Amino acid sequence: MRIYNSLTRRKEEIVPLEEGKIKLYACGITVSGEAHIGHAFQALVYDVLRKFLEKEGYAVTYARNYTDVDDKIIAKSAETGIPADVYAAAMIAKIDEVMARAKIGEPTLLLKATEHIGDIISFISELIRGGHAYEGGNGDVYFDVDSFPAYGKLSGRDKEDMLDGVRVENDECKRSPYDFALWKAAKPGEISWDSPWGRGRPGWHIECSAMNRAAFGDRIDIHGGGRDLIFPHHENEIAQTEALTGKPFANYWMHNGLIKVNGQKMSKSLGNVLLLSDVLEHYSEEALKFALLSANYRGDLNITDNLFPDAENHLVRFYTLIDRAEKAFPEERGMWPAIDEKFNEAMRDDLNTALALSDLFGYFKEVSRLLGQGSPDARKMTNQIRTTYSLFGLFTRPAEEYLQRYAPKEEEVPAEVRAVAEERFAARKEKNWPKSDELRAKLAEMGYAVKDAKDGYTLSKNS
Repeated sequence: MRIYNSLTRRKEEIVPLEEGKIKLYACGITVSGEAHIGHAFQALVYDVLRKFLEKEGYAVTYARNYTDVDDKIIAKSAETGIPADVYAAAMIAKIDEVMARAKIGEPTLLLKATEHIGDIISFISELIRGGHAYEGGNGDVYFDVDSFPAYGKLSGRDKEDMLDGVRVENDECKRSPYDFALWKAAKPGEISWDSPWGRGRPGWHIECSAMNRAAFGDRIDIHGGGRDLIFPHHENEIAQTEALTGKPFANYWMHNGLIKVNGQKMSKSLGNVLLLSDVLEHYSEEALKFALLSANYRGDLNITDNLFPDAENHLVRFYTLIDRAEKAFPEERGMWPAIDEKFNEAMRDDLNTALALSDLFGYFKEVSRLLGQGSPDARKMTNQIRTTYSLFGLFTRPAEEYLQRYAPKEEEVPAEVRAVAEERFAARKEKNWPKSDELRAKLAEMGYAVKDAKDGYTLSKNS
């Protein structure tokens, strides 16, 4: 399998540190709020990666973390009056519940920063002894960026632009404005722990390095996260870990793209954050996964108004054909190995989920043709599709159950509306576009919108 390595900026074949085994770490959620669609995207990408690596025969140990102490959580604690640890625990419970509803797999190890304070303090102490960190004189401890000449190798940034987007704190206590906090002295009322430098709490970047080392040792195979973490978070992880160990930290750095909503960056300041729980109120977890995996994981994913409805509509059509095949040939247990082979080929090329999903349209067109011929090969194909694409979390439900829950209810569309829609569908087949447009307008007057698809259409009431 080849993946794009952000460190070398090219696709590389995965060669594990230990034969047959993969150590995978992905940065998780800072629990200052509920899980949004970006969190689901990241978690799904690395869950799919883990499952495919296991399919390829690797024994994968997959760790994901929760940052359960940081500035944002402390600010939420002050705002709500809830102690920071209580607030974080409640938020983790909410996130775990909605991720379970989304049926996104749990990692092998789920790490929490507050459960590794001892590891963090030990890590910082070793950095100080090695001359890579220093006390700021106010209870803070900083990493000395100048002590690590390779700083910037992941992001490719020059020092001139390294301060862009980085919080500048307590400048008077730093040797250089590029240095970053490893330990922060506690302010009155803040959550804190005892340390050799006084009461305080860890800085954000040190958490992942210390938890990685506690879980895996000095080196890991793959480190993942969102592209927004390349700088400063992952750059700082590399600096502090490699300064301590003198070894390459991760052989491969993977970064998924970011979420946009109707072309705009998703952010609280724009008020367009899409919560995972809200999506699951309206769509199946399979539609969620189909939508999120329909683009290359390295690119930004644009959440348009049609993305989830279209995904659900595709799945309804696919499940309808599965239902027909299973009812027509209930005893058929044969498979269609070529589907699995093509899936594996796509996934081995940098986790190309988009290509794997696009193949489904051709497969189900063939299933439809085979059903028309009365061929049991239709069932063999749907058997294989269920087996292969279960790795994405798709086609895991009984077909009737899924269709009953998510298929549009025909009886909800009046017969006279359906008749106009069918007339329009016939006009489109004949390429009679003026007639098609006329009938679309008539449907709108009747209170219905029509959306065309490759093999039909869907109707929905105008809001």
